[in-house]
Amino acid sequence: MNTALDELRRLAAGAQNRRTDTGIPRVAMVQGEIPEHALAAVYEPMVNLILQGGKTMTVGSQTLRYDPATYFVMSVDLPAVGAVYPASTGEPYLAVSLTLDPVIIGGLLGDLAEYQAPATAQPQPSARAFDVAAVTPELLDAWVRMLRLMQQPADIPALAGAYEREILYRVLQGPQGHLLRQIALPDSMLARINNAILRIRRDYARPLRVAVLAEHAAMSESAFHRHFKSATALSPLQFQKQLRLLQARQLLTASGKSVTATALDVGYESPTQFSREYSRAFGLPPAQDAARIMAASRRIPAVPG
Repeated sequence: MNTALDELRRLAAGAQNRRTDTGIPRVAMVQGEIPEHALAAVYEPMVNLILQGGKTMTVGSQTLRYDPATYFVMSVDLPAVGAVYPASTGEPYLAVSLTLDPVIIGGLLGDLAEYQAPATAQPQPSARAFDVAAVTPELLDAWVRMLRLMQQPADIPALAGAYEREILYRVLQGPQGHLLRQIALPDSMLARINNAILRIRRDYARPLRVAVLAEHAAMSESAFHRHFKSATALSPLQFQKQLRLLQARQLLTASGKSVTATALDVGYESPTQFSREYSRAFGLPPAQDAARIMAASRRIPAVPG
């Protein structure tokens, strides 16, 4: 396993301290220190493999840490806060990720109709949509074949799809395989929660109507609230609030809008309430936080990775 990790580190050595394109569809890499503000973001469904150093992901009140012996699976869009750490011997943080495509997972499941998941991987009625699992030699070997394509880009169209399916298959075999299966099945509990998440993301600036979301998910309001919080570690209202605050942070640093205008743009009726919740979330009032981020960005440009 160490040999595979060493090769992956060499292959990904060209990554920068931001999301770095590999030329392979849905595959990215990142290396080095990443500013805190760049790691507070809405993360897409993904499999994230740490090659060097460590990372924590905090969703709601839950924090998970993973390192080169583990990988992270996130099966729905989630607002989260991350932090990365160098290796104990000083080497910089290094990771690769695969963005999940439910259509590809569904096609793989269709081809594996006779596959029976081990008991430890069976989906639970109310399970969170993110978790950490121990990496296996087979999963590392699949990643090696995938990243080797960076050295042979002409092979990407013919082989990347096969290696992606192999990575997904290895994850399906593991303890978090149920997360992949559920997002590929349109009537699963997690798929219905994900549809609600997409609606909240689309209409984040509008008043949240939980009853309407529950109706679309074919659940009672109480059941919807329970399953939503189980999956995301956030209530629907908390989820929307984090989306609004993250979007406000982007607007303040990218558009130069005033705090009041930004508050109204993201759906707050009271700029005072907005400033109070923003300060609680990010540690500084909106204008001060935006000034700090812009100053840091001039020194070390970075984006979520």
